[in-house]
Amino acid sequence: MVTVHGVDTRGGQHCETTALGVLLRHQGIDLSEPLLFGLGSGLSFVYWDSKAMDFPFLGGRVKPFELTRNLARVLGLDLVVRETASARKGWENAAAALDAGRPVGLQLDSYHLDYFTSRVHFGGHVVALYGYDDHDAFLVDTEQQGGAVTTSLAGLARARAARGPMTARHRSFTLTAPAEPVDVRERIVPAVTACADAFLHPPIANLGHRGIEKAATLVPRWPERTSDPRRDLPRAARLMERAGTGGALFRNLYRDFLAECRQWLDGEPLRTGHRLYAEAAALWTEVAALITRAGETGDGQCLMRAGALLHDLARVEREAMEALSRLRR
Repeated sequence: MVTVHGVDTRGGQHCETTALGVLLRHQGIDLSEPLLFGLGSGLSFVYWDSKAMDFPFLGGRVKPFELTRNLARVLGLDLVVRETASARKGWENAAAALDAGRPVGLQLDSYHLDYFTSRVHFGGHVVALYGYDDHDAFLVDTEQQGGAVTTSLAGLARARAARGPMTARHRSFTLTAPAEPVDVRERIVPAVTACADAFLHPPIANLGHRGIEKAATLVPRWPERTSDPRRDLPRAARLMERAGTGGALFRNLYRDFLAECRQWLDGEPLRTGHRLYAEAAALWTEVAALITRAGETGDGQCLMRAGALLHDLARVEREAMEALSRLRR
């Protein structure tokens, strides 16, 4: 058995920030989950659909692993990423970090993890690996999934080998803290303004505030997109609220990030952004409830109301980011 000692196995709300928290606390950097999410410029929105997909996907964050790269750059962390097409080499890369006494982050498809409560393929899932024996791997996942959890080595291998949307090639990564202590105050403005700029000026109409507007137009037509709305609409709503894809979770994290930032900086931009993201989070929960009701009852008016709320959300979030883009030291 190999186990890294001194690992704090607290589970968070979001998989990538949970794994980042594990790796950074082991390096002596203990930041809240909202700070990890916000400093990594994690907030975004995407409406994603294609003929190859069973149903549209709403994403409320940047693409998988972009948050990790952003956070490493903002905090001056040494991020070492290893990827390979070889399952054997991929395991050797992960095990080498553990053998050296360090937990390691893994990107994989959560569908194959033994403990996972929702059997849906998601290739952008991130966990922290802190040990293994002859049969099992010891992981840290979100609080919802159990925090410190165990999965079979065979299941972990399948999860890491999966191919499809958002998957990576047996990706593993480690983080090393800089020699000098991290000054969070100095990192706030660049992280917030970078996130605001990306949200306000997306390269395509599926992203940012334009993506929310697109969702507002298309969500009322979702029954045309599925042969089983009683299955697909409630499932989409569950993913929004519980997995945080396009629902309130990431808006709650960003709201709380802005509240923490006000300990170091304050002023109209932060106050406005904080207020509007509190409003947005509540509206996203209402949208998810309406989508669930539409699937359960077949009432198309629920989706029309959800679309109207999404139009409101596009405006609220655009105004929030316009205010935050004016943030200065």
